[in-house]
Amino acid sequence: HKFPAAADDCYAATRWVALHAASFSGDPARLAVGGESAGANLAAVAALMAQERGAPSLVHQLLAYPVLNYAFDTPSYRENGDGYFLTKDMMVWFWRQYLRDETDGENPSASPLRSQYLRGMAPATILAAEFDPLRDEVEAYAARLREAGVPVTYTCYKGLIHGFFGMAKVVEPAKKALEDAAAALRAAFAR
Repeated sequence: HKFPAAADDCYAATRWVALHAASFSGDPARLAVGGESAGANLAAVAALMAQERGAPSLVHQLLAYPVLNYAFDTPSYRENGDGYFLTKDMMVWFWRQYLRDETDGENPSASPLRSQYLRGMAPATILAAEFDPLRDEVEAYAARLREAGVPVTYTCYKGLIHGFFGMAKVVEPAKKALEDAAAALRAAFAR
């Protein structure tokens, strides 16, 4: 299904979890969203929708190398758009499969970096990779959240490429990133 189906579904799932948390011994006061890559896009969108609609309340958002903007003209796309696993051509293809048309790419529910309503968002841990075409949009989103008064921990892991969580068993900086992500969630849930 094309956009906005996945975004709407992700928000609906987040809202369902908040409403039914007690049925599986969950705590609706300690709800976070998170993901990697396109999943991190959906997590960011769910957090945006929750903030815009006033529910559910989130304690954290964990975004690992998220897709945040329908644009391919950043320095990181030029530097890392070929030869580092995720390519610019792949991203163009992925976006074409997701969007109904190019105007959807301007919608903050597809491109959270374009949102004008970031104030009041859940605190965020945002992880980026040095050799990722998405690096600049990830850094820009972290900066925009900070400017809106959102507590943000942003880390760009040197020497890593997109998808580094899957390399944690063999690449030490990826293991460190995964440990940092887990620590951020533990801290958010402990508040």
